Amino acid sequence: MSKLFFNERKTLVSDAIDGLIYSNQHNNLTRLNIDEHIRVVIRKDWDKSKVAIISGGGSGHEPAHAGFVGEGMLTAAVCGDVFASPSVEAVLNAIIYVTGEAGCLLIVKNYTGDRLNFGLAAEKAKKLGLKVEMVIVNDDISIENSKKPRGIAGTVFVHKVAGYYAQQNASLEEVTRAAELCNENVSSIGVAVSSCHVPGEESEDRIPANKAELGIGIHGEPGIAVIDIDNCNDVVELMAEKLLAKTNKQKYALLLNNLGGTSPLEMSLLTKDVVESSLGQDMTYLFGPKPYVTAIDMKGFSLSCVVLTEEIEKALMAPVAVESWADAIKVNDATPVTIEKVSDSVEFTASQSAEVEQIVEQVCATVISLKTELNRLDALVGDGDTGSTFSSGALKVQQELLDKNLPLADMQLLFEVVGEKLAMSMGGSSGILLSIFFTAAGTHYGQHQNLAEALLNGLEQMKFFGGAKVGDRTMIDALEPALIALKNEGLAAAVVAAKSGAESTAQMLEAKAGRSSYLNSESLEGVKDPGAVAVEKVFEIFK
Repeated sequence: MSKLFFNERKTLVSDAIDGLIYSNQHNNLTRLNIDEHIRVVIRKDWDKSKVAIISGGGSGHEPAHAGFVGEGMLTAAVCGDVFASPSVEAVLNAIIYVTGEAGCLLIVKNYTGDRLNFGLAAEKAKKLGLKVEMVIVNDDISIENSKKPRGIAGTVFVHKVAGYYAQQNASLEEVTRAAELCNENVSSIGVAVSSCHVPGEESEDRIPANKAELGIGIHGEPGIAVIDIDNCNDVVELMAEKLLAKTNKQKYALLLNNLGGTSPLEMSLLTKDVVESSLGQDMTYLFGPKPYVTAIDMKGFSLSCVVLTEEIEKALMAPVAVESWADAIKVNDATPVTIEKVSDSVEFTASQSAEVEQIVEQVCATVISLKTELNRLDALVGDGDTGSTFSSGALKVQQELLDKNLPLADMQLLFEVVGEKLAMSMGGSSGILLSIFFTAAGTHYGQHQNLAEALLNGLEQMKFFGGAKVGDRTMIDALEPALIALKNEGLAAAVVAAKSGAESTAQMLEAKAGRSSYLNSESLEGVKDPGAVAVEKVFEIFK
């Protein structure tokens, strides 16, 4: 089964190109319409008066290369199939279409297919009288003393430098020299915890859990070493040491590249680790974090370091009109604002009231005694823990009562303290909902000194934040009619209303809140909601 979104494999690249053109923020891209096998993205505003800059290669590295077509960078990108070089014919047609008297520079990554196909196309174009040069990017330093270093994300730096000098009307020789200078000063290395998926192919991840491959290739080629990833900053520091060895303590910029499948959360963490690493401490500019050169959905990242000569720095800082470039930044100051912690604990002095103490004790004892019955009911319509949850809250309040640690003589504070204790002891949504109920009731009581209205206000807040209402088969089906009756008719009427409301839930064949909402009507029929039963039994105390 495919792990990627696509229609048909043979149209994947063309479909993706059209998507880029549709959504390109500068509206400056189009593509050549020659035949279905030739896929070339070009600038719509190109006039052939300057040196043309062409790059390309296999697709699957998006946004490279088409995402860097536009004023100040590439003139055209030639797109092959996934991880396959474009044909000689495709490259040649691109060269012919965009190249004027100023000539053309091809920028290719150091892979055999790209070297050969772009190289042969260049020779054919020269035979037609066009001036063409080629720079081969080889920035991958993972394989020490490699005779054929691969081209990876540092290629984007070369695009930027060449594009800048072409935009300044430099000659082909000057543009080529600037691109070669940048190439000589770029070093890159990547790491991944999983390889990529290729469209239409089954792929098995060879990288063990809790391990990463250092130096993995952008086509999924094996890395140079399998390393532990217990701490990301250790991985970053290992890469930093290798890159720093290439800078010779010169001024440099750093590019943090998402290889395609790394989440924004992880990239932000990696940015922190990079900035705080030995490499980040002395860097002049940071590019990213973002995808520049990917390996489809590879879960990994790469670092590219470029030594900044005066010519390179000027080119990298220049504005462009391309889809996927991100301007350099100086690392921001991340010093937090230090403030005094605001405590949400209710401050109170314990006080006594024999009448209130008796009521609180009766309520707690009743809820505790219902533990088994409420769990039984909840096992029929939920996950079987309502009794345990309610009981834990009641036990906490009961213990505070025994310790004489409640403000019994101050109704506002009592409600607020009970709300706080329930949130701490009950857990789950029930504890928070009841905490909201008592906290809001306490605030309202302190302002208006009316118990029934305060409790109704607490109910309204609980309904607002919890989202349930009468008819949804919750404790509110008993609590709301009871509190309305308490306000309008008195306590005796509230007892009757609570019982009636709880009994109504047994006839409700659809729950619209809580875990019962996932059950069918047959499971609910004839079973009271356990929360509503708890409310019913508490009000029965006052018969």
